[in-house]
Amino acid sequence: MTPLSWFIAAGIAFLVGSFPTGFLIARARGIDIRKVGSGNIGATNVGRVLGRRAWLLCFTGDFLKGFVPVLGAGVFAGLAGRWAIPPTQGLWWCLVIAAAMAGHMFCPWLGFKGGKGVATGLGSILGLFPLLTTAGLCGLGVFLLVLWRWRYVSLAAISAAVSLPAFVLLQAALIERWGLAPGSVADSLPLAGVMAMIAGVVLWKHRTNVQRILQGTEPKVGTKKPAAAA
Repeated sequence: MTPLSWFIAAGIAFLVGSFPTGFLIARARGIDIRKVGSGNIGATNVGRVLGRRAWLLCFTGDFLKGFVPVLGAGVFAGLAGRWAIPPTQGLWWCLVIAAAMAGHMFCPWLGFKGGKGVATGLGSILGLFPLLTTAGLCGLGVFLLVLWRWRYVSLAAISAAVSLPAFVLLQAALIERWGLAPGSVADSLPLAGVMAMIAGVVLWKHRTNVQRILQGTEPKVGTKKPAAAA
């Protein structure tokens, strides 16, 4: 695709990512999710306030906001399903990932405030198929392991994001070793760099959660957080 086509794809991804799933789910029940719990419109706060079904619905919606536009851009560009693509095209594809996450994190319909990008980021990364899919699934494994061990969603999200660059390079090394694509490690360095930048954004969005973890006040999965403590 041409640069103009990639910018159009990124614009579409931003608009799709900006769909305020959690806000609308809560609004349908007469609740402004921004004024309850942590005030975040993401799946974690929605589930904490409205229950598991609402969490599942919100998580699925936020996941698809990233997965659909990123995979769609790859299919349209003829890149989806290829183990080896030019690094420049890979970076353009990553722009679509960034746009979808930016739409979710900085929703223009809610004063440029939004979620923390976990579900949308996971969907976006899995949508860059197959170059980031395996790495994304490994990151999901890290998320589940940390969540099971310490029961902090925020810590699990940070751990998964930070592990992604290493998984990208490990996957590239295995692809090169198995002969699926020559020069795969070198070509994957830009992707690993983008994943590192995304990890930085995720860490920044969770900075208050990190402070609460250190203070011992961060709520764990399975515990109720009073609305007054928001």
